[in-house]
Amino acid sequence: MTCFAILLGGDLTVTARLRHQITGARIIAADSGMMHAAALRVVPELWVGDFDSAGSELAVQYAEVPRATFPADKDATDGAIAVEEAIRRGARELMLLGGLGGQTDHTAGLLGQSLDIARRGVGCSLSSGTEEAWPVIPGRLALDLPAETRLSVIAFSDLAGLSLTGVKWPLENRDVKLGSTLTLSNVALGPVTLTLAAGHGIAIAYPPFSADD
Repeated sequence: MTCFAILLGGDLTVTARLRHQITGARIIAADSGMMHAAALRVVPELWVGDFDSAGSELAVQYAEVPRATFPADKDATDGAIAVEEAIRRGARELMLLGGLGGQTDHTAGLLGQSLDIARRGVGCSLSSGTEEAWPVIPGRLALDLPAETRLSVIAFSDLAGLSLTGVKWPLENRDVKLGSTLTLSNVALGPVTLTLAAGHGIAIAYPPFSADD
Protein backbone atom coordinates (compact mmCIF):
# COMPACT_ATOMS: atom_id res chain seq x y z
CA MET A 1 0.00 0.00 0.00
CA THR A 2 1.42 3.38 -1.02
CA CYS A 3 1.69 5.65 2.02
CA PHE A 4 2.48 9.36 2.00
CA ALA A 5 3.34 11.60 4.93
CA ILE A 6 2.39 15.25 4.44
CA LEU A 7 4.49 17.74 6.41
CA LEU A 8 2.33 20.65 7.60
CA GLY A 9 3.38 23.86 9.31
CA GLY A 10 2.03 23.25 12.81
CA ASP A 11 3.79 21.95 15.91
CA LEU A 12 5.36 18.50 15.69
CA THR A 13 7.10 16.54 18.44
CA VAL A 14 9.30 13.82 16.98
CA THR A 15 8.87 10.62 18.98
CA ALA A 16 10.07 7.07 18.45
CA ARG A 17 6.46 6.10 17.67
CA LEU A 18 6.13 8.80 15.02
CA ARG A 19 9.45 7.90 13.43
CA HIS A 20 8.32 4.26 13.24
CA GLN A 21 4.97 5.30 11.71
CA ILE A 22 6.60 7.13 8.80
CA THR A 23 9.08 4.36 7.99
CA GLY A 24 8.82 3.65 4.28
CA ALA A 25 6.43 6.52 3.58
CA ARG A 26 6.90 8.91 0.69
CA ILE A 27 7.09 12.53 1.82
CA ILE A 28 5.57 15.77 0.54
CA ALA A 29 6.14 19.07 2.34
CA ALA A 30 3.51 21.83 2.36
CA ASP A 31 5.18 25.26 2.53
CA SER A 32 6.65 25.79 6.03
CA GLY A 33 6.03 22.12 6.85
CA MET A 34 9.50 21.63 5.39
CA MET A 35 10.87 22.79 8.76
CA HIS A 36 10.06 19.30 10.15
CA ALA A 37 12.11 17.43 7.54
CA ALA A 38 15.43 17.66 9.36
CA ALA A 39 14.05 16.49 12.72
CA LEU A 40 12.34 13.56 10.98
CA ARG A 41 15.51 12.82 9.00
CA VAL A 42 13.67 12.80 5.68
CA VAL A 43 13.99 14.59 2.36
CA PRO A 44 10.60 15.16 0.67
CA GLU A 45 10.13 14.24 -2.98
CA LEU A 46 8.08 17.42 -3.51
CA TRP A 47 7.61 20.82 -1.85
CA VAL A 48 4.33 22.59 -2.60
CA GLY A 49 2.81 25.93 -1.64
CA ASP A 50 2.85 29.66 -2.17
CA PHE A 51 6.02 29.82 -0.03
CA ASP A 52 4.78 32.83 1.94
CA SER A 53 5.85 31.20 5.22
CA ALA A 54 8.88 29.11 4.24
CA GLY A 55 12.10 30.77 5.41
CA SER A 56 15.05 31.48 3.11
CA GLU A 57 17.24 29.08 5.12
CA LEU A 58 14.89 26.23 4.22
CA ALA A 59 15.01 27.28 0.56
CA VAL A 60 18.80 27.01 0.62
CA GLN A 61 18.90 23.77 2.61
CA TYR A 62 16.38 22.02 0.36
CA ALA A 63 17.20 23.71 -2.94
CA GLU A 64 17.38 20.30 -4.65
CA VAL A 65 13.79 19.33 -3.76
CA PRO A 66 11.40 19.84 -6.69
CA ARG A 67 8.83 22.60 -6.09
CA ALA A 68 5.26 23.20 -7.20
CA THR A 69 4.53 26.89 -6.62
CA PHE A 70 1.02 28.33 -6.32
CA PRO A 71 -0.24 31.90 -5.97
CA ALA A 72 -1.04 33.19 -2.48
CA ASP A 73 -4.58 34.01 -3.65
CA LYS A 74 -5.92 30.49 -4.08
CA ASP A 75 -8.97 28.51 -3.00
CA ALA A 76 -7.16 25.74 -1.10
CA THR A 77 -4.55 25.54 1.65
CA ASP A 78 -1.04 24.39 0.88
CA GLY A 79 -1.80 21.25 2.91
CA ALA A 80 -4.86 20.47 0.79
CA ILE A 81 -2.78 20.91 -2.37
CA ALA A 82 -0.17 18.50 -0.97
CA VAL A 83 -2.89 15.95 -0.18
CA GLU A 84 -4.26 16.09 -3.72
CA GLU A 85 -0.78 15.69 -5.18
CA ALA A 86 -0.16 12.64 -2.98
CA ILE A 87 -3.44 11.07 -4.10
CA ARG A 88 -2.55 11.86 -7.72
CA ARG A 89 0.71 9.98 -7.15
CA GLY A 90 -1.15 6.90 -5.92
CA ALA A 91 -1.49 7.39 -2.16
CA ARG A 92 -3.76 4.84 -0.49
CA GLU A 93 -2.78 5.96 3.01
CA LEU A 94 -2.06 9.52 4.20
CA MET A 95 -0.43 10.73 7.40
CA LEU A 96 -0.93 14.45 8.03
CA LEU A 97 1.87 15.59 10.33
CA GLY A 98 1.86 18.92 12.16
CA GLY A 99 -1.82 19.77 11.71
CA LEU A 100 -3.19 19.30 15.24
CA GLY A 101 -3.21 22.07 17.82
CA GLY A 102 -2.37 25.65 16.94
CA GLN A 103 -5.03 27.67 15.12
CA THR A 104 -8.47 26.21 15.76
CA ASP A 105 -9.84 27.12 12.32
CA HIS A 106 -7.01 25.28 10.56
CA THR A 107 -7.30 22.27 12.88
CA ALA A 108 -11.08 22.02 12.44
CA GLY A 109 -10.72 22.41 8.69
CA LEU A 110 -8.10 19.67 8.58
CA LEU A 111 -10.28 17.28 10.59
CA GLY A 112 -13.09 17.91 8.13
CA GLN A 113 -10.69 17.32 5.27
CA SER A 114 -9.65 14.00 6.80
CA LEU A 115 -13.29 12.86 6.75
CA ASP A 116 -13.48 13.73 3.05
CA ILE A 117 -10.25 11.80 2.42
CA ALA A 118 -11.65 8.73 4.20
CA ARG A 119 -14.90 8.92 2.23
CA ARG A 120 -12.81 8.80 -0.95
CA GLY A 121 -11.45 5.44 0.15
CA VAL A 122 -8.01 6.66 1.23
CA GLY A 123 -6.81 5.86 4.74
CA CYS A 124 -5.96 8.90 6.82
CA SER A 125 -4.40 9.77 10.16
CA LEU A 126 -3.20 12.99 11.76
CA SER A 127 -0.42 13.47 14.29
CA SER A 128 1.42 16.14 16.24
CA GLY A 129 3.62 13.44 17.78
CA THR A 130 1.84 13.81 21.14
CA GLU A 131 -1.73 13.67 19.79
CA GLU A 132 -3.15 11.47 17.05
CA ALA A 133 -6.49 11.50 15.22
CA TRP A 134 -8.40 9.45 12.66
CA PRO A 135 -11.61 10.11 10.70
CA VAL A 136 -14.45 7.81 11.73
CA ILE A 137 -16.93 6.84 9.00
CA PRO A 138 -19.22 3.81 8.60
CA GLY A 139 -17.19 0.62 8.61
CA ARG A 140 -14.36 -0.76 10.70
CA LEU A 141 -11.34 1.14 12.01
CA ALA A 142 -8.41 -0.65 13.70
CA LEU A 143 -6.10 1.50 15.85
CA ASP A 144 -2.68 0.25 16.91
CA LEU A 145 -2.46 1.91 20.33
CA PRO A 146 -0.30 1.10 23.34
CA ALA A 147 -1.99 0.27 26.62
CA GLU A 148 -2.99 3.24 28.77
CA THR A 149 -3.57 5.51 25.78
CA ARG A 150 -6.38 7.99 26.41
CA LEU A 151 -8.90 7.73 23.57
CA SER A 152 -11.95 9.81 22.72
CA VAL A 153 -14.46 9.59 19.88
CA ILE A 154 -15.97 12.97 18.96
CA ALA A 155 -19.27 12.81 17.11
CA PHE A 156 -19.48 15.27 14.21
CA SER A 157 -23.05 14.04 13.60
CA ASP A 158 -25.39 11.62 15.34
CA LEU A 159 -23.66 8.24 15.39
CA ALA A 160 -25.57 4.98 14.94
CA GLY A 161 -24.36 1.51 15.85
CA LEU A 162 -21.03 2.46 17.40
CA SER A 163 -19.01 -0.41 18.88
CA LEU A 164 -15.65 -0.05 20.59
CA THR A 165 -13.48 -2.96 21.76
CA GLY A 166 -10.03 -3.15 23.32
CA VAL A 167 -10.84 -0.35 25.77
CA LYS A 168 -11.56 -0.05 29.48
CA TRP A 169 -15.21 0.86 28.80
CA PRO A 170 -16.32 -1.00 25.68
CA LEU A 171 -19.42 -0.12 23.68
CA GLU A 172 -21.68 -2.44 21.72
CA ASN A 173 -23.96 -1.09 18.97
CA ARG A 174 -24.60 2.20 20.76
CA ASP A 175 -26.19 5.32 19.32
CA VAL A 176 -24.33 8.51 20.25
CA LYS A 177 -25.99 11.89 19.75
CA LEU A 178 -24.09 14.89 18.44
CA GLY A 179 -22.75 16.72 21.48
CA SER A 180 -22.74 13.63 23.74
CA THR A 181 -19.77 13.18 26.07
CA LEU A 182 -20.32 9.42 26.38
CA THR A 183 -17.28 8.62 24.25
CA LEU A 184 -14.78 11.02 25.84
CA SER A 185 -11.67 9.89 27.75
CA ASN A 186 -11.77 6.12 27.36
CA VAL A 187 -8.58 4.14 27.91
CA ALA A 188 -7.04 1.69 25.43
CA LEU A 189 -5.97 -1.68 26.78
CA GLY A 190 -3.93 -2.26 23.62
CA PRO A 191 -5.02 -2.32 19.96
CA VAL A 192 -8.54 -0.93 19.56
CA THR A 193 -11.28 -1.77 17.07
CA LEU A 194 -14.06 0.68 16.26
CA THR A 195 -17.06 -0.08 14.07
CA LEU A 196 -19.80 2.31 13.01
CA ALA A 197 -23.06 1.79 11.14
CA ALA A 198 -23.87 5.42 10.29
CA GLY A 199 -22.65 8.95 10.93
CA HIS A 200 -19.17 10.44 11.12
CA GLY A 201 -16.74 11.71 13.72
CA ILE A 202 -13.11 11.84 14.80
CA ALA A 203 -11.16 9.51 17.08
CA ILE A 204 -8.43 11.27 19.09
CA ALA A 205 -5.70 9.52 21.08
CA TYR A 206 -2.90 10.56 23.41
CA PRO A 207 -0.35 7.72 23.44
CA PRO A 208 2.31 7.72 26.17
CA PHE A 209 5.49 9.11 24.67
CA SER A 210 8.99 10.37 25.20
CA ALA A 211 10.68 12.74 22.79
CA ASP A 212 12.94 10.99 20.30
CA ASP A 213 16.68 11.62 20.43
